Amino acid sequence: MLGKVGKIYGETALIKLIAVGLVTGIILALFIPRVIPVIAVFGKLFVNALKGVAPILVFVLVINALSQKAESNTSMKPIIQLYVIGTFCASLVAVTASFLFPTTLNLQTAGAEITPPSGIVEVLQNVIMNVVDNPIHALTTANYIGILAWGVIVGLALRQAGEETHKVISDLAKAVTQVVQWVIRFAPFGIMGLVADAIGTSGIDALLGYAKLLAVLLGAFFSVALIMNPLIVWFKIKMNPYPLVFATLRESGIYAFFTRSSAANIPVNMSLCKRLGLDENLYSVSIPLGATINMAGAAITIAVLSLATAHTLGISVDMPTALLLCLISTVGACGASGVAGGSLLLIPVACSSFGISSDISMQVVGVGFIIGVLQDSCETALNSSSDVLFTATAEFSNRAAKGELKSSDLVPR
Repeated sequence: MLGKVGKIYGETALIKLIAVGLVTGIILALFIPRVIPVIAVFGKLFVNALKGVAPILVFVLVINALSQKAESNTSMKPIIQLYVIGTFCASLVAVTASFLFPTTLNLQTAGAEITPPSGIVEVLQNVIMNVVDNPIHALTTANYIGILAWGVIVGLALRQAGEETHKVISDLAKAVTQVVQWVIRFAPFGIMGLVADAIGTSGIDALLGYAKLLAVLLGAFFSVALIMNPLIVWFKIKMNPYPLVFATLRESGIYAFFTRSSAANIPVNMSLCKRLGLDENLYSVSIPLGATINMAGAAITIAVLSLATAHTLGISVDMPTALLLCLISTVGACGASGVAGGSLLLIPVACSSFGISSDISMQVVGVGFIIGVLQDSCETALNSSSDVLFTATAEFSNRAAKGELKSSDLVPR
């Protein structure tokens, strides 16, 4: 009996199983709330498993990709350009939405006791220092910039190794990838636990008090995901972008919405890239890099909350200052950590451009944590799904230029 159930489970499309897990989690949380602490364990196990395997996966795949003697025909430059363009465009959308629908905040909320960066210089310095982090420390703390840097160095150094060494590295990469696939197959149980836990602890009353602010944030997230990003993709491939956009939102965004961690979603994104038929030498580097610097959702959060603070204090914001905020949001978002709530710590940096003190801006960080149950989930879904979207767009753009791209290529196999 168990074998038959296991076979059916293995043969059923994962997205369908996730939908069942999602509905089950909602039903259990609403009608049998006493089981929430029990099933919430599944969510924690799932997220921790993804976080645990992701650093090793990235390190091994980058080494395997770069240690190959054959030169890759792909380049990271187009993807990085798309990452930067997408993040900057997202900040423009956020600033526009904030001017069209100005919001104010109740700044009596006590801020979380967290030390924010003192400025963009400190953010950039932290990024640079992460590059030269001890490799063991980088792996244990999930410092993906450091992991990427050491993976590149070790991979290039191993190019002169013998064929047996290359085969061992290749086999190791396949083994780690297989482990990731096993973890991902348990996603329905993880999603069930995560959604039940969120419903049981989210504090809906607090969310209602910030309904307008949430509406502006969510409107900006959806505008970027469904309008701005598709326009960027269309401009590159000159084909209907929505099959690819919906695929990335459905198969990457849903995971990221509940895990609230771009880092934890790296294995999911790599699996999706493989099903899209992308070059592993490319996405094994671009996906973890995107989890670190491709932060359109973070740019939106920073810009909207900073302008809401300015509106609350009656500070007039002219167009040059708004443009400066877009630049600060873009650079600051690239320095945001790939964990839940990482973008909130960059709000004081943006607020400082308006002359707003740290005492007030940290209260805004507190507001961010209150609405984080929806804000951070949607932000991460946009961030992580865009990693796959722009990685695929860069490769599909090359195929389109050669006349080799078909509409069926935009749908994962």
